[in-house]
Amino acid sequence: MTAQSSLAPGDRLYDYTTQGGAAWRVSALKEVSYDVRIQPQLLDPANPALAHALMSGTAPARRLIVIDATVHSLYGERLAAYLAGHDVEFQLCVIDAHESVKVMETVFEVVGAMDAFGVPRRHAPVLAMGGGVLTDIVGLAASLYRRATPYVRIPTTLIGMIDAGIGAKTGVNFREHKNRLGAYHPSSLTLVDPGFLATLDARHLRNGLAEILKIALIKDAELFDLLERHGVGLVEQRMQPGEGSAGGVALTVLCRAVQGMLQELQPNLWEHQLRRLVDFGHSFSPTVEMAALPELLHGEAVCTDMALSSVLAHHRGLLTGTELGRVLDVMRLLRLPVLHPVCTPELMHRALADTVKHRDGWQHLPLPRGIGDAVFVNDLARQEVEAALLALAEHEQAPRQPALRDPVDLGA
Repeated sequence: MTAQSSLAPGDRLYDYTTQGGAAWRVSALKEVSYDVRIQPQLLDPANPALAHALMSGTAPARRLIVIDATVHSLYGERLAAYLAGHDVEFQLCVIDAHESVKVMETVFEVVGAMDAFGVPRRHAPVLAMGGGVLTDIVGLAASLYRRATPYVRIPTTLIGMIDAGIGAKTGVNFREHKNRLGAYHPSSLTLVDPGFLATLDARHLRNGLAEILKIALIKDAELFDLLERHGVGLVEQRMQPGEGSAGGVALTVLCRAVQGMLQELQPNLWEHQLRRLVDFGHSFSPTVEMAALPELLHGEAVCTDMALSSVLAHHRGLLTGTELGRVLDVMRLLRLPVLHPVCTPELMHRALADTVKHRDGWQHLPLPRGIGDAVFVNDLARQEVEAALLALAEHEQAPRQPALRDPVDLGA
């Protein structure tokens, strides 16, 4: 007997007979769209962008705001004044967000705040304001609460603005594994205000520049040139517009990084294809970061991975000696680590093995091919990794020449 369905022929549910029973196959499509906007002066009372993002219809808005503790200390009063000026009723959930608390217990803390506040299911997005750790935690909480609650992201760190805050992935750490638990749940809107970088410390700014360097190495040679020429100034000026060459290129660097990342994410948002260029720097680094915790920030761990991968590329003839020298010099220029004591051959072998599991049995290891291009390899041997680690160690011990500084840093 054939199972019967009330669906029209064009609907995506198919029924067919089986021996002694019945079976159905359900096929559904979910269209996803979200916006990323660079919006300076976000907390200026005259700027309606944030208020519009929080409004729903004509009724006064009532919103839960999950905010990083440091961000709250710096911007809490301005945020409160802005929301009051736009008739937004709000409640704060303040989280001291850092890698050590990026765990399910913190997700449950946010879920508890959502439940106590009475967040409705569809039309009252939660506002997540902080760095990448905070937005990852809130994103996962929102994906779980009522199975999908909308949220808006305001990243306040550079790494959040160009990476963690603009994709679809959310996640937290589990045991010794980086982002082992998570979900695909993009925010409906991400508002990027470069002004928040003015209060970001230099180390965290460099942390974000490491992810920008990733985009530059795999697909944007012009972006690499900008980092090479203006990297020091970008850090010193906190990527704020102003006089001098670095102030003139800050917005260009930010826009090219966001554009490059979104170009790679959009056609493969759910990662059905596990060959991803944006995994450059993320083959060894998840294990390195967790092993070194709390010594290394995420971008710093990524940089050690990129340095190792660049040496591997050089040994395979994909990068010339001059190109490798430029890559490592830019890392030093930005005062990013290229090696860490936890990077032993044993740990790197374990890291690659875990990555192979994560990529469904394949290495899918991106290596730079020149500057601004990349290829994937699946035949990386343990001996190659050990040779690359040795070469990096020798490179670190070699005498260094003073790095050239760009014109703005010389007072020009």
